[in-house]
Amino acid sequence: MGASLSHVAINADDVPASLRFYEAVFGWRFSEDYPGFFRMESPHTIHVVAIQSRRDLLPDGPTTGFEATVAVDDVHATMSAALAHGGSVLAEPVAVAGVGELVWLSDPSGNVVGAMQYDA
Repeated sequence: MGASLSHVAINADDVPASLRFYEAVFGWRFSEDYPGFFRMESPHTIHVVAIQSRRDLLPDGPTTGFEATVAVDDVHATMSAALAHGGSVLAEPVAVAGVGELVWLSDPSGNVVGAMQYDA
């Protein structure tokens, strides 16, 4: 079975404007989890959609577009597989308290993707 998409973050320069846009266009409703971080629980395959301040995950500039995080069984094996297949590691794995271990990768085309090994 393939890995399932577990989190999508919409990087925004203007978070309030993006909140208004996604609420109006798609009917999504967000709640503020902590200052500057808004999320919605999805009844679909994607479990969380977030709007957050834009990050600079890529060496050439800010991350644009949707940022996806995929749930994986082993973040280190996923890192190795990415490197073996033309990807790169953008940030070493970090522990996210109460959530799991996260690594940021890029695919061969430079698209950003997160891999999260969720805590049991």
